[in-house]
Amino acid sequence: MNELTHFAENQLVSVLTTQPIDRLLDYKAPEGGCFLGAFVEVPLGPRRVIGVVWGAGKGDYDIVKIRAVHRVLDVAPMGADMREFLIRAGEYTITPMATMLRLATRAPGLGDPLSMRKIYRIGEGVPDRETPARKKVIQALADYGELAFTLRELAEMAGVSSSVVKGLVAQGVVDEEDSPRDLPYGKLDYTLKGKELSKDQANAVDKLKEGLQSKVYGTTLLKGVTGSGKTEVYLEAVAECIKNGRQALVLLPEIALTSQFLDRVRERFGAMPAEWHSGVTQTERRRCWRMVGQGNAELIVGARSALFLPFRDLGLIVVDEEHDTSYKQEDGVLYNARDMSVLRAAIGGAQVVLSSATPSLESWANVEAGKYQRLDLTSRFGTAVLPSMNAIDMRAENLPSNRWISEKLQSEINTRIGKGEQSLLFINRRGFAPITLCRACGHQIGCDQCDARMVEHRFQRRLMCHQCGETKAIPETCPDCGAEDKLAAVGPGVERLGEEAVALFPDARIAVLSSDLFGSARAMKAQIETLAKGEADIIIGTQLVAKGHNFPLLTLVGVIDADLGLQGSDLRAAERTFQLMRQVSGRAGRAEKQGAAFLQTYQPEHPVIRAVLSGDEEGFWAAEANARKSTGVPPYGRLAGIVLSSPDENEIHMLGNDMARRTGPLAAIGAQVYGPAPAPIARVRGRHRLRLLVKCEKNRPLQAALQKWVAQFNVPKSTRLSIDIDPQSFY
Repeated sequence: MNELTHFAENQLVSVLTTQPIDRLLDYKAPEGGCFLGAFVEVPLGPRRVIGVVWGAGKGDYDIVKIRAVHRVLDVAPMGADMREFLIRAGEYTITPMATMLRLATRAPGLGDPLSMRKIYRIGEGVPDRETPARKKVIQALADYGELAFTLRELAEMAGVSSSVVKGLVAQGVVDEEDSPRDLPYGKLDYTLKGKELSKDQANAVDKLKEGLQSKVYGTTLLKGVTGSGKTEVYLEAVAECIKNGRQALVLLPEIALTSQFLDRVRERFGAMPAEWHSGVTQTERRRCWRMVGQGNAELIVGARSALFLPFRDLGLIVVDEEHDTSYKQEDGVLYNARDMSVLRAAIGGAQVVLSSATPSLESWANVEAGKYQRLDLTSRFGTAVLPSMNAIDMRAENLPSNRWISEKLQSEINTRIGKGEQSLLFINRRGFAPITLCRACGHQIGCDQCDARMVEHRFQRRLMCHQCGETKAIPETCPDCGAEDKLAAVGPGVERLGEEAVALFPDARIAVLSSDLFGSARAMKAQIETLAKGEADIIIGTQLVAKGHNFPLLTLVGVIDADLGLQGSDLRAAERTFQLMRQVSGRAGRAEKQGAAFLQTYQPEHPVIRAVLSGDEEGFWAAEANARKSTGVPPYGRLAGIVLSSPDENEIHMLGNDMARRTGPLAAIGAQVYGPAPAPIARVRGRHRLRLLVKCEKNRPLQAALQKWVAQFNVPKSTRLSIDIDPQSFY
């Protein structure tokens, strides 16, 4: 059936609803009929629910009992490519279609009538008296001709209070009208001149434009050292996409990055794009969803879920910092936005740009296999040069037990303070200390709901579980043995490092940058902008600071515990440590002054630390690829994680053992099953957790085998069974 398939009144249609029902439901088309892909409201029992017309009805139900579609919603219908994307993404992630549809309809009030708001424009009345404030309002409206403004916009533009505008409305000088709230976004001017490009950048832009002009699918890895101007390159690709009359999507890994990026978009195109992330209002989410579907939003900037917006004609997807782990959704629908971007583009004939200074091994391997093209930016933009890389061997440092900043790093920071430059101290631990220990009995304070240690957050005077969010006051006595004055904070977190820095650098301006310390995304953005202006001598931050922020005065980066990520059994530990160290080091020296990075390490001879220091990225990826190939793990093999959770520990152990014994469907494709074993964090939010891991060769039909395998077992109602294809974490 094509996009214009129409179903006449009373003709049977099948509807996919957002309710947890494992099949399509038949309904009669409403008065006036409906189209394939139409969003509809249908009766289901005593309720009315949202659904999408998915095709012709089957008619395998008593025709007398089939009810009619209640109404067709006043939104653009879902296109054929979006329906195919939901089907294929659901098949890949083993997710029910109703759940996939919920992911694609996460905008409030889709069934509501269009909301209205008051707007103001110049009227024909004459004021009874002219005051300076009234003249400002009249002049502001005259300057913009027929354009209309909200009350707040007009008052701010004229520099007056809203009561002045209301007074002019009462006299007919200003007209007040009702206007739909969900208005199209402003047009982006792709003809505006962007920044001057280097030769590397210009060559990359030309290649990306060729792909966009072809209007066929292709994926490009845009690899460039930090500060090389990757953003300028892909913004030129956005301009080409808009010029061709298609929509573009830019995915960012962190809300805090959007503010700086939006400024760059406005500078390049003269207008703001649509935004889709948790930091925008519910009203703006609905507007974005509607306008994207109508084709009235040319560029969307968003988080991973923006991939499920109802694009009218998506021509380009940019995944910025494509290696970032935040692109993997770890609850609900378990998907990787980077991989789903490639799927969506392949279905719709779009181009994908995967941008990173430190690509994922998956993307590197796809380039090696000829599936993706690769474009390299090898030098920093303008006069900036790459920072020098240095190791501080902590085995040679004789630090007291409560100190983490080495004397060498302290000296380097003092030098920067003397020059009026900024330093960054990086540690990938939130809070004050990761463990609170009783020195009398050895008890470590844990979460009451999880098998995780609680992290002290001294600024908030609370202990916090970073798994479930549970908090409690810092106790004065040991909850296990009752000893007083014996509780000790063990190990450093970002807050404790801040405390040490205050003691070591008493005259310095020190700022601690961690997501825990801000009540809103807006407050975090404001602090980052303040720091970028140089209003701190020392910035102390977590992983948040490694993600694309530009601090022009920052010339020194000190990594407090470069070995931290090398611990544990995660197959991606080396890769992630390498990426993080290179990313955070790249914050230094992004303007005209050369920067330096110092890694405090107890393992300077470790291959990952050596690779970070030498900058031999290709050598690192080749060695990591060979190690993965030899063991048949991603990206050269396939994994699926199965997590069983229940309040009843016995229940999941019985089920897990049964699953490990009856592996026939998996054995048929040569897959191996490991486990069951307690998850590393074996209890979260009061639920016990058990893991199994399935491993098979790359081109085997893993999803079909998993479904057959799981279908053999009766899963108790209190037990949750989740399947994670291509797991990124193993907690």
